Amino acid sequence: MAQIAEDLFLLLLDNASAQPGLDRPRRERVLTAAVLLDLAHACRIRPAMAGEPIEAGMLVALAAPGPMDPVVEPAFQLLLRRPLKPETALAKLRKHTQDNLISYLEATGQIRRVRLQSKRFSRPYAWPLTNRDRVSAARSALLSALFDGQSPTPPTAAIISLLHAVDGLGALLSLNDRGWRYVHARATEISTGSWVDEESMALPEMNLAMTTAVVRSALM
Repeated sequence: MAQIAEDLFLLLLDNASAQPGLDRPRRERVLTAAVLLDLAHACRIRPAMAGEPIEAGMLVALAAPGPMDPVVEPAFQLLLRRPLKPETALAKLRKHTQDNLISYLEATGQIRRVRLQSKRFSRPYAWPLTNRDRVSAARSALLSALFDGQSPTPPTAAIISLLHAVDGLGALLSLNDRGWRYVHARATEISTGSWVDEESMALPEMNLAMTTAVVRSALM
């Protein structure tokens, strides 16, 4: 399951309009970045390290057994052809990532499509959630990490890091100036990988943290 990308999109839909918050350019980039981080957490891609034959920071596909989630498969197939810089991967994938997510979430019954009676052709649909359990859990985890000082789960850390990179936390939160100063400081801390315990962290989490760093740089 593409947990990071799916949870992020559901969080962006969780509003009165049932339309994704965040302007389209930033949304396309951040959702595509989330798909790349899902692949990293599944150990399907990794960033190249210094001393390898290719440039450090380029995204490299890894052979791994098992079925491929349809949300992340296009990104994996792209990187399987050759390693790419994160910014190149984002540019090549961003056009179709949101549509792939919507199709999958509709097919699995997590959202439904409602056509709007509007002359605004760019936003003719809303996508109400069919069940709030998943998005409520994702929002609770995000708020606990930002406001209660709890160490975030890997998917929550990835979502916070990506939204912070594009100045997109405002799509989920409404705060006063003091609240935003606190949130930006906490999000910056999480984005630096403070949630990683190097002594006990498993390989998927370590790979996710390293990939998040290079993908965030491309977003910023």
